[in-house]
Amino acid sequence: MAVATLHESHAPAHHEEPQRPQMNQLGLWLFFLSETFLFSALLSARFYIAGTDRPHVNQMLGLVITAILLVSSLTAFMSEVSISKGNRRAFLGYLMATIILGVVFAFGVAYEWSEAEFSRSEPYGSAFFAMTGLHASHVISGVVMLLMVYYLGARGHFSAEKHWGVEAVIKYWHFVDVVWVFFYPALYLVST
Repeated sequence: MAVATLHESHAPAHHEEPQRPQMNQLGLWLFFLSETFLFSALLSARFYIAGTDRPHVNQMLGLVITAILLVSSLTAFMSEVSISKGNRRAFLGYLMATIILGVVFAFGVAYEWSEAEFSRSEPYGSAFFAMTGLHASHVISGVVMLLMVYYLGARGHFSAEKHWGVEAVIKYWHFVDVVWVFFYPALYLVST
């Protein structure tokens, strides 16, 4: 016991601040920049190809899936806040809610496609399916990444001090949500 006490009292103080991988952050922001160009090109193409003409779209469904995605952004944020405070249970709960909302959003888009009153060969239809399809693929990719974070988080991989992986995936999720905030009015609201 004396040895243990002596060892603890003479142990060098080890108070290193956790270092954030700065290069990973730079890479993430460069990725977001490239994705912004891609989504901006689609948004521009929507108006170039289809003008302001818009056939009937399911306004209520568009509003519901938008609300679902916005709520998922809140649950993602709460998940990140929870792990940064060391609350793993809340972290996993909010993360699972985000995953479920992402899946519901993707199914909502698939339902919208099945009920669309326009075809892919029409100018608006080609823009609509390209924009929603690319966005949905990013949502599905986000859900897969969130599932990986959940798996690792459930095994104790993340802590209040070490959670860059969570932060990066949540930033991606927010980015995809912000893209939809621009896509939604262009697809569901703007018309002649």
